[in-house]
Amino acid sequence: MKEEALRMERVTYQEQGVTLLENFSMTIWAGEIMGLVPVNHYGLGALIELLLRNHPLHYGYVYYHEKQVNHWRYPKYGVNRISVIKNKSCLAGKLTVTDNIFVLRPGFKKHVIRQRLLERQLQPFLKDIGIRIRADEYVENLTAFERLVVEILKAVVAGCYLVILEDIGTFVSDSELAKLHEILRHYADQGMSFLYIAAHFEEVRQICDRTALMMNGRITKIFQASDEIPDTLSFECTEDFERHVREQIEKRPDASKLPTAAFEIRHLCYGNIHDLNLRVTQGECLVVQDMSGSLFQDFLCLLPKGKLKRTEGVLIDGMPCGRAKRHSVAFIQESPVKSMLFPDMSYMENLCFTMDHKLPFVWLNKRIQNGIRKEFEQVLGKEVFDMRVEKLSKTQKYDLIYTRILLQNPKVVFCVAPFKGAEVSLRIHIMKLIETLLEKKIAVVILTVNLADSLALAERVICIRENGEIQSYNKENFGKLPVTTPWLYLYREKNRFSQTADSDTVLE
Repeated sequence: MKEEALRMERVTYQEQGVTLLENFSMTIWAGEIMGLVPVNHYGLGALIELLLRNHPLHYGYVYYHEKQVNHWRYPKYGVNRISVIKNKSCLAGKLTVTDNIFVLRPGFKKHVIRQRLLERQLQPFLKDIGIRIRADEYVENLTAFERLVVEILKAVVAGCYLVILEDIGTFVSDSELAKLHEILRHYADQGMSFLYIAAHFEEVRQICDRTALMMNGRITKIFQASDEIPDTLSFECTEDFERHVREQIEKRPDASKLPTAAFEIRHLCYGNIHDLNLRVTQGECLVVQDMSGSLFQDFLCLLPKGKLKRTEGVLIDGMPCGRAKRHSVAFIQESPVKSMLFPDMSYMENLCFTMDHKLPFVWLNKRIQNGIRKEFEQVLGKEVFDMRVEKLSKTQKYDLIYTRILLQNPKVVFCVAPFKGAEVSLRIHIMKLIETLLEKKIAVVILTVNLADSLALAERVICIRENGEIQSYNKENFGKLPVTTPWLYLYREKNRFSQTADSDTVLE
């Protein structure tokens, strides 16, 4: 008889009178890797928090490891031994691997830490999964994949029956993700259970036994591994997203018809980057996929710190970068709402932060500021100019960041994983904001580990593999990308239609 790792039965959960989970039912069996695809993120944070800590329920029951841990009438107020692994690591960076796995685990009561003994105890776990990591290495020096492995081992040693993995495919390469899937399957065979949360069915279908579709705080459908998943799911938001992707495939211009290079790198060597050639034209979107996950740190370190000026073979708008105009290159960082806004500054000050090179007196001249406000309040909304930045919605914050870049008017914009962690509706909005930059003939370079939704905007894709090999795909070759690429069937469908049309022309 199957054992249950987790069962949520008709759970309704509210915070401050707002229903975040409604009639939520889900069962995860022992030894199962259960997929969860949230169409939107409504209620997702509440679900994870509820599994970790038994907050009072409005209605329903929660069972963990076949024991009732929460009841709508009699809340337990306890903490469940469940591990959550996401992009932001929960490990202590200043401590070693063994310290994180053994010393920081619940129930560790030794007064004297015998480091050598702990290192010897770790070796069987690493050998069991075929991974080599130095036990005395500090966590801050590990790669993203190695940190994921350490967090999984920490959950194993702590005796967690369930591990929640949230969007892990967005920050590790394809090959590392395949290794990680092997590790998950290894521990699933030993009875551990996993809740695998990802934005696309293409990812969860690689590893999950069953996949649940979550929308507006409810489970709407559960797919078995053998079920045929339709290309278009019958939900309004996903239909809108697919329609938008399809429109982008059809309307994006051919990069070969845009000969003027906005940004060019010739034979760049820096850190782990060896002989990189990169050229992007005005109004073109180029997606650079780092399949090793190790190059972007060097690339981003090189560009913003001024080292680019001393690098030969870098051209901006056809000129050496040392002679290019100030603010010719712009950056939109990963999770920009957390890293690119200044809460202590007003909305107008945030908006005009990078345009003082065009209007030197923008900080002092109220007439200029009023002109900017009148010009953009139809797009951004009248109310936002009088709001504090931290009170803005996530969509309004993205509008502020991308409009700031638009006012800067650079030649090229580097976007780091722009769709990472965004729900479907927000992904559509970000896509439209990037389209606005492209329509203004601003070149956009998207730096990403996982192609995800960037493919819909791209004219070209450059894949940098683990061995340094560089492979380039034009739009007509997108159908040759790996089968796990989201929305790939749209490109293959387009190529089929194009080939049919070509053959009809020949017959005529």
